[in-house]
Amino acid sequence: MLYVRFRCAGAEGALGADTYEGLLGLLREFSPVIEALPPDAALVDVRGALRYFRRDAAGIAALVRVRALARYGVDCTIGVAANPLLARMAAHDPAPGAAPIRTAPDDPGAVADFLARKPATALHGVGQATARTLAAYGLDSVERIAAAPPATLQRILGAAAGRRVHERARGIDPTPVTPNAPARSIGAEHRFDRDELDPDARRRALLTLAHELGVRLRTESQVARALTLTVRYADRSTTTRTRALPEPTAHGPALTAAAYALHDALALQRARVRTVSLRAEDLASAELAAHQLTFDAADEKSRRVEAVADRARARFGASAIRPASALANDWDVA
Repeated sequence: MLYVRFRCAGAEGALGADTYEGLLGLLREFSPVIEALPPDAALVDVRGALRYFRRDAAGIAALVRVRALARYGVDCTIGVAANPLLARMAAHDPAPGAAPIRTAPDDPGAVADFLARKPATALHGVGQATARTLAAYGLDSVERIAAAPPATLQRILGAAAGRRVHERARGIDPTPVTPNAPARSIGAEHRFDRDELDPDARRRALLTLAHELGVRLRTESQVARALTLTVRYADRSTTTRTRALPEPTAHGPALTAAAYALHDALALQRARVRTVSLRAEDLASAELAAHQLTFDAADEKSRRVEAVADRARARFGASAIRPASALANDWDVA
């Protein structure tokens, strides 16, 4: 199993959609069992390719890295493991000087040692809110979570979530790689002039990015079913979160509310943020999307104002009407 995280060699910007799709095509040269994880990652089940390429999984990972660099100028960090959970954790291992290709152990004892000192948030699916809940009971590391009785975790987190977290704390992940096609998406990114500590400045950036995405979606008669936030920090590490939208939409305030919710859920207290980017995912034709009727007069007024603003942009240019917070900033749209 490979978990591949792509990154532009020598650059900090996000991958373009065309480049990402090309890299997925490169992965298909090794296996048809690929789960796309936009905007810059993928899971690959390479068990069927080992005999053909006469290499182990780490050897195939090395080939993937060389071809990505040669064809696209994109480097990658690859986690190699027996299941998706361990592959993700190997790829995200923050150990200083870690190699680009990182192999997680197979032996149960070695797996326990590999997981022991990691924080709860290192487990895929355990976010800041769940980690705080666990920490309130003294379960602040993977080792302590693994040692806790499953019934205790089920009482704290619920039956399904407690069972899943207990299994993952022991390195167990039966989740298969589910082949999928990357949904068409559009994105917008803002890079701060300096490492940004002010959450209000980040929210102003997200407001403008959501506005830009909404304009582009409506111009192309598209709606988004999900929104992805990617935050890149001063040390070049990143956090990516995706949220399904209540209904397919291109409405600016709805996209802004989802962006704010994603940002707030990260609980970035004193994080030094270098860039933030939003990506509208799982696009569909606006003609095929249903809109829930509402008796909210403010919402209806907002949509009418948005339609008028769109007509003004069509006549006078895209920059004719913009959020006030964006007037003094430059924005990069991908």
